[in-house]
Amino acid sequence: MEYTKGEITLKKTYIILLMSALMLAGCGSSDSSSSNSDRTTTTTSSATTTTTTTSSTESDTPTTTTTTSTTNSETTTTTSSETTSSETETNTTTSEVTTTPSETTTSTTTTTKKPTTTTTTTTKKPILTEKDKNAKIEVKKNIEVYDELTINDLVTSTNVKIQNGKTSVNTSKTGKNSAVIKYTYNGKTYEHSIDYTVSDTTKPLLLNGAWNITLEKGESFVLDEWVGYVDNYDKEPVLTFTGKVDVNTVGTYPITATVTDSSGNKTSWDITVEVVNEIPKGDYTPSESMPFKEMVENYSGDGISFGIDVSKWQGDIDFEKVKAEGCSFVIIRIGSYYDDYTLDPYFEQNIKNAKAAGLKVGVYIYTTANTTDEIKDNVKWINKTLDGQKLDLPVVFDWESFSNFQQYNMSIYDLNALYELFDDELEAIGLDAMIYGSKNRFLNFWNDFSDEHPIWLAHYTAQTDYEGRYDMWQMSCTGRIDGIYGDVDMNILYNQDLFID
Repeated sequence: MEYTKGEITLKKTYIILLMSALMLAGCGSSDSSSSNSDRTTTTTSSATTTTTTTSSTESDTPTTTTTTSTTNSETTTTTSSETTSSETETNTTTSEVTTTPSETTTSTTTTTKKPTTTTTTTTKKPILTEKDKNAKIEVKKNIEVYDELTINDLVTSTNVKIQNGKTSVNTSKTGKNSAVIKYTYNGKTYEHSIDYTVSDTTKPLLLNGAWNITLEKGESFVLDEWVGYVDNYDKEPVLTFTGKVDVNTVGTYPITATVTDSSGNKTSWDITVEVVNEIPKGDYTPSESMPFKEMVENYSGDGISFGIDVSKWQGDIDFEKVKAEGCSFVIIRIGSYYDDYTLDPYFEQNIKNAKAAGLKVGVYIYTTANTTDEIKDNVKWINKTLDGQKLDLPVVFDWESFSNFQQYNMSIYDLNALYELFDDELEAIGLDAMIYGSKNRFLNFWNDFSDEHPIWLAHYTAQTDYEGRYDMWQMSCTGRIDGIYGDVDMNILYNQDLFID
């Protein structure tokens, strides 16, 4: 069927009027409840026909605004619906149709803004229902500070299935603490905080009792300068004493000293203070010495090596003669650290000549480091001083300033932790560590390192009765060996695995 241009225009106008009527009847809006207000305006005019549709909604349902103008009826109808749009999502569609007596042009533009979604999820810890209140969790009553515990160790009785039983429990602080326990009960999983109390029941340790003190008349007396003590937990235990000392009057003054830690634990001992007109000069009695060859003869066996450790105090050493005596290794002091570093003046000479003589070498540092930063710096200094030189034995941690230990404001735990750090820092740069200490220190101060760290035991006796594990024994500090003038420390190495390939 054929139509003229005018007829086509009239048919399109009829279709537009029909669509407008349907939309005014509600067919064009899928969510009329979202409108805040509806306004209808009728205006008489002669114009072209324009239809505009705009959608903006929080729930992706369009709200429609329609404007229709008809030339034949010269009537303009406007319907407006207002909604509140989401800040995170806006969808806009615009369609425009223009009709003239001579031609028809249709243009459609669609713009979509991608929605932005922000989701906040808050998970509440499960709460036991009335039915689940029969769940029972009982914990240890007596927990000592620094005890190594897991959740399984902490819980003494329960009717639930613990999920995080291998998790470590913090025992580094006395008083009330808490831990999170995860468990399953009646088919449900729960997470609760359980309280426990950590106590310190260990008395401070006496390192140097100074049981007999002699003062010259008029000399000041400060007991803290004469004794040494430490606590397992408290960095600053308090020293007091009862009794009277008159430094201006010659005589004997008995006093009782007491060290008290922050938990109220006390260690007491008796001291005799002697005030004299003049302190007598004592006579030096040299210790009995042992020839190196005699040690080799008396202690030889399978898997045993013999060596010495040296510092500036041995002066110039003829290492060729030392080796000829049966010595196979030497541990050399690299230096010392107090507030600053002091390179042992014989270190470079000793390590060079010992290696040239075919001896295996290790080094030790005498240190009073009492902070993590100092320990880290100690290791850096050792590494820099070695300057790439190969070692055959570990680097030794020699901390033995115990006679007035309290000046360092450390606990027993603190110093043990510093050695652990020393070992870790050395391992990070490819070096091994070993700890040096006397029998008394390994019994009362240092941790039981078990198989974790090599131990160098110092105990000056014909046969040590130390029952702990040790890898090397310093059995004398008054040894004599050809190539060294004067006394030297003598050592027996039992663990040949300490030699580094």
